[in-house]
Amino acid sequence: MNKNKVVWITGGSSGIGKACVVEFARNGYTVCATSRRTDSLKKIKESLHSEGIEISIHQCDVSNLEQVTKTRDNIIGTHKRIDCLINSAGVSSFKTAMDDSFEDIRVIIETNLFGSIYTIKSVLPVMKEQGGGTVINILSIVNKKVFTNSSAYAASKQGLQGYTESLREEVRKDKISIVNVYPGATETGIWTENVRKKYGDRMMQTEEVAKAIVWSFKNEGNLVVEELVLRPQQGDLS
Repeated sequence: MNKNKVVWITGGSSGIGKACVVEFARNGYTVCATSRRTDSLKKIKESLHSEGIEISIHQCDVSNLEQVTKTRDNIIGTHKRIDCLINSAGVSSFKTAMDDSFEDIRVIIETNLFGSIYTIKSVLPVMKEQGGGTVINILSIVNKKVFTNSSAYAASKQGLQGYTESLREEVRKDKISIVNVYPGATETGIWTENVRKKYGDRMMQTEEVAKAIVWSFKNEGNLVVEELVLRPQQGDLS
């Protein structure tokens, strides 16, 4: 049953991560939501509690390896397993390469790339020992199409794509599935208010994306959705 499957969702306080927390929880999975901001997670937990649904929340900055390891240990200590890891924590700057500071780039790379690698590395031994599992990475349409003002963000997402495509081949024998999701423009707080006001009616909603992700995880048998490209009906923003 779904309630016996434990799903760890990073970046669970907002955007696609938040929508995944809600959707997986409503589908009966045991959800462990993590984020740097626990206040937002508490509100999500309270809202789901009013529906009779319980989740566990943990403070975790994925760019901090010590916090990642501690969070993994806490989840295992309580639930004994991790069936699915969803890497949704991410940041961007939407600046030109010329204007991006080294600090901007460092934060983006450490969160989006290193942070995801930290969480993946932390769960692989667990999944191998328990006989399998799934890692779902929220990448971006920037992996499929060139956009300006996204160089550092694109570097982080393309780096994670390369890492996980190689990893996928290494862990097939362990029944560990790697799923890379490439969402197009989605209405989240990562966009500026002006962009959301201008293009909001064209953007995908986080709930739509989360439903697709849950669907990809629900597949059973000798089949896995390894790539999921999601775009607004009217195409990419340009």
